[in-house]
Amino acid sequence: MIEKNPSVYQSAFGSPRFTSESIHGHANSQMQEEILPFTVRLVQNEADLEKAVRVRHSAYARHLPGLAETLREPEPLDRATGVVILLAESKLDGTPIGSARLQSNHFQSLAVEQSIELPNWLNGQSIIEVTRLSVTDGRAGRLVKTLLMKAMYQYWVDNEIDYAIATGRAPIDRQYEQLLFTDLFPDQGFIPLRHVANVPHRVMALCIETLQKRWAEACHPLYQLFFHTSHPDINILDLREMDEAKPTLRTSAERFDRLQA
Repeated sequence: MIEKNPSVYQSAFGSPRFTSESIHGHANSQMQEEILPFTVRLVQNEADLEKAVRVRHSAYARHLPGLAETLREPEPLDRATGVVILLAESKLDGTPIGSARLQSNHFQSLAVEQSIELPNWLNGQSIIEVTRLSVTDGRAGRLVKTLLMKAMYQYWVDNEIDYAIATGRAPIDRQYEQLLFTDLFPDQGFIPLRHVANVPHRVMALCIETLQKRWAEACHPLYQLFFHTSHPDINILDLREMDEAKPTLRTSAERFDRLQA
């Protein structure tokens, strides 16, 4: 792996270091290229889905073994319209080392809406909920998680998403907080959620349009990695969209009714 700035990865999803040095030269920096020891792409078939489920089950088994027992097989949402799954794979042997599920509200209510009603100001907004973010254990897992988040951001931008929603139990919630997600229900704190076995989570949102500006102003340690580093090993092209019968986020003729309000 070619690391242009190793300190970026050391601080990713750890204690944030928002310093002037971490963003020095960003305004005039040129795009750099970095080669990773793994790839990040969208799940395209059942074999890919099996890999994503495998790493998902393994990750949840470390922290929520009861819930993990229900995640040995794909969930119905994995195959739903408007859902894509990111898969990170080792270049060495193709082993799955990370995954995340992205569900849009273009076709049905979000999973989190089983438990809460979203604020009115989100009505009519194009939203994606991040669920089942899973990586292998250890330092390698932290790096994979960071690049999965970058792949998510690229997908959000490419599909003209307004807001991302993520839920996090303690201490996972701090990871989203460090990415500048903010609480949708600050007065309620941690809320039990049905789609994660009623484990209390913070429900948080991120405005996609203003993210780059906010990270620049905050001297965010991942700014260079997200906005001035090219990663050819990240590929968010969905080959399934070649099938004209498959509705896509940007080309579907009929979106979920709430988006028409």
